[in-house]
Amino acid sequence: MNDVERNPSEELLKQLCYRAGASAGWMKFLGVLSIVQGVFLVFTLWGILLCWLPIWVGLILYRAAGDADMASKGGPQSLDSFLQRINRYFLIQGVLTLIGIIVAIIVVMVVGMAVFMHLGSYLQR
Repeated sequence: MNDVERNPSEELLKQLCYRAGASAGWMKFLGVLSIVQGVFLVFTLWGILLCWLPIWVGLILYRAAGDADMASKGGPQSLDSFLQRINRYFLIQGVLTLIGIIVAIIVVMVVGMAVFMHLGSYLQR
């Protein structure tokens, strides 16, 4: 089949597979870093409870990179698996980010109230 007869959707699929594969190296790198971060978290007090999160996210990203690699090497059916894993990764990261923002706001409010209460008792002396 020559270029004139090719279906535009086939070209788009090839481009998408190529783009996914091009990002596989960085996804593997970040996945491994996330796993290592989770392993190091085991050595902290809170990390024992939370170390599974970065390990889980790292595994999802690493597996997504494998799917992207397979898609770029001519397995376009792996593209669906890649997109599902990336979707899950961003969902988890988004939820964790929102939780982090909420916890930070609560900490700022508690520390602010403590400072004002301490300042008020200091000024009454």
